[in-house]
Amino acid sequence: MLESIFGSFLESVIDACYALIPLLLIYIFIQIFILKSKLSKFLKILYGLIITFIGLTMFLWGVNISFIVGGRNIGEFFANFEYKWITVIIGLILGCVVTLAEPAVKILNNQIEEATSGYINRKTVLVFLSIGVSLSVALAILKIYLGIPIIYLILPGYIIVFILTKFSSPLFVAIAFDSGGVVTGPMIATFLITMTISLSTSLVGSNPIIDGLGTIALVSMLPIISILILGVIYENKKIEEE
Repeated sequence: MLESIFGSFLESVIDACYALIPLLLIYIFIQIFILKSKLSKFLKILYGLIITFIGLTMFLWGVNISFIVGGRNIGEFFANFEYKWITVIIGLILGCVVTLAEPAVKILNNQIEEATSGYINRKTVLVFLSIGVSLSVALAILKIYLGIPIIYLILPGYIIVFILTKFSSPLFVAIAFDSGGVVTGPMIATFLITMTISLSTSLVGSNPIIDGLGTIALVSMLPIISILILGVIYENKKIEEE
């Protein structure tokens, strides 16, 4: 067991190096030939990258030794649980929880509020993103239980997306599509993919390759819809004020 944990730690260190070393090299190149910032500022950024490296390593290590295992266990539990409708409700709650825990979502929300000078409140965006992810997790579970082909969900979903873009401002269209990418970050993706594939694998008559995959497509689509709906609400509010 200790060997497995230690091996997982080394793997996490290597993954963190792959992620951050290219960024560090690019920054050093820009620093030497373009920015030419003061040494104190450069060292401060380097210090931040070291902290990021440590944090990313610990995060990936935690994902490998517990988070993926937890998702797999939950998927197996859902497959063997008698009351399927309760698992859908649990899926709604899980979707909300993992959204609140996703670091990329917090960064996006802060950037939105800062870029719009507080016009769009980050807590409001977080609520709508949580609703979108929660519904997508519940829908993914239903898709596996009922054997619904992913195209039957994705095609109508993006038709709704394109319709909503006509009634929302360009600002919210941009935010919505960025949100669709951000919510599929490492926290959400690792947990949900493991959970749905485990659920499909443990469910009699379900094909994990066809039914288990496709969850991330739903997770990236429904938050786009929820943010576009928020944009429509803002547009209507703006019209009423005028």
